[in-house]
Amino acid sequence: MNTLTIKIQPELDESIARLSAQEHLSKSELVRRAITAYIQQKSGSAPAVSALERAGHLVGCFDGGPTDLSSNSRHLDGFGQV
Repeated sequence: MNTLTIKIQPELDESIARLSAQEHLSKSELVRRAITAYIQQKSGSAPAVSALERAGHLVGCFDGGPTDLSSNSRHLDGFGQV
């Protein structure tokens, strides 16, 4: 892997550090992903993104719902009836 050295404003460095901590990524990985997304956007070849990639940060963030939603058939009582 090659190395690229750039100069950035302190505010941008703080933003990168904050976002990398939120995303649990290194600053280098965050910047690589941002550059890749920018290049793909400009070239019109943006890859398909899964719902998990788009909303993965929401997985498991809610409490209080039924824990057996996918396995208990009684949750489907009346489903599809008019």
